[in-house]
Amino acid sequence: MLFAIGLVVYGVLAAGRLRTQSQAPQFVYQADAWLHGKLSVDPPLVDNDWAKLETVELTDGRVVTGRRLITRPVFRTLSKEELGVASIKGVRGTTWYMSFPPLPTIVMLPSAMISGRAGNDVIPTVLLAALILPLTLLVLRRLTAAGLSQRSLGDDLWLVATLAFGTVLFFSSIQGKVWYTAHVVGVVLALLYAWASIEAKRPIIAGLALGAAALTRTPMAFMFPLFVAEAWRMASGDRKLFIRTLLRFAAPVVGFAIIGMIYNAVRFGSPTEFGHTFLDVRQQVQIEQFGLASYHYLARNLAVAFTLLPELPGRSPWIQIGGHGLALWVTTPVLLLALWPREKPPVHRALWISVALVALPTLFYQNSGWVQFGYRFSLDYMVFLVMLLAIGGRPFGKVTKALIAAGIVINLFGAVTFDREWQYYRFGGNAYDVVVAH
Repeated sequence: MLFAIGLVVYGVLAAGRLRTQSQAPQFVYQADAWLHGKLSVDPPLVDNDWAKLETVELTDGRVVTGRRLITRPVFRTLSKEELGVASIKGVRGTTWYMSFPPLPTIVMLPSAMISGRAGNDVIPTVLLAALILPLTLLVLRRLTAAGLSQRSLGDDLWLVATLAFGTVLFFSSIQGKVWYTAHVVGVVLALLYAWASIEAKRPIIAGLALGAAALTRTPMAFMFPLFVAEAWRMASGDRKLFIRTLLRFAAPVVGFAIIGMIYNAVRFGSPTEFGHTFLDVRQQVQIEQFGLASYHYLARNLAVAFTLLPELPGRSPWIQIGGHGLALWVTTPVLLLALWPREKPPVHRALWISVALVALPTLFYQNSGWVQFGYRFSLDYMVFLVMLLAIGGRPFGKVTKALIAAGIVINLFGAVTFDREWQYYRFGGNAYDVVVAH
């Protein structure tokens, strides 16, 4: 029933998008390339966020691959050698790659088999999003069965509604598009990981889910504290049992890591380079100056996550949202209650540590999530925040339910308007400027 509810609500809100491919179908393009035995993607390409490599011939006769820098007249090779552009004799060719972590591409293989590069990426995203509702209930019921939560079934259904419709998952689930599909897949995998991690009952499934999540949204590799803490708790001081459990958990994680490193090395000559360094985007200047991750970005990202409010211009359209979106507590106000729990069962600390570790990489990342309705990077750890609400012990009275309902209304507005009613969004000085970089 929950799956059906999710399918109907997301399907209705997606509306006409279900009939066609989204504007950023990178995973479909990659799936089609895989089906043709290729790792690179052939032009023409849609939208942006593609990694670009040039193969050039040098005046000394060597042929190297890399990219030209914008901030100085240098050609940087895959081996990090920097050559003056004057040493380039000619261009042999340009290669394009999809640089996002590749696992969601698997979801698009059936679509690419049917329609090739024109495959629909919205329908698979909506189907997965609908699966989040029953998976959330399974996780919450597992918490109760383990004695970690005292919530009733009714309370848990309120929390299912919170995650599905009262967070930025709502607007993300109905877009298609490479960024949002990755978030939906990431939430599904986080739920599988959480379900398997409670009491450390399913270490192999937990490891598979974490490994897959890391190849979907890189920061999610840091979800591991929950399982480690639960494994230690259930071992009750038995170090051998604890180590055996950890090894069963770690084995599939290592397997996924090896696959990811091989995939990176074949494309970019380095096991740790997944391609964002070579993005052909307007942020290339700041990437060259400060890197993909830097303290330089922290203040902006903290502001985006925790301080941004809607603007009230005092005239039509009466409310506007900046391109960086709304703060986390604005889109999901009930999360504030997680800060003041009445109860702190053993899993409480592990969940907060997991939230902190997963959140840190994006707080130092060069992109804030622009363009968005709300802070979409919070979806990397939103499952753990909902679990904290479940174990916190505060009664679900009128105030709590009102906060949940408010979040649903706010995110319904985002689902209805985002990428449709651009008058409610402001980019730079022009309130109606919709030609923006994603």
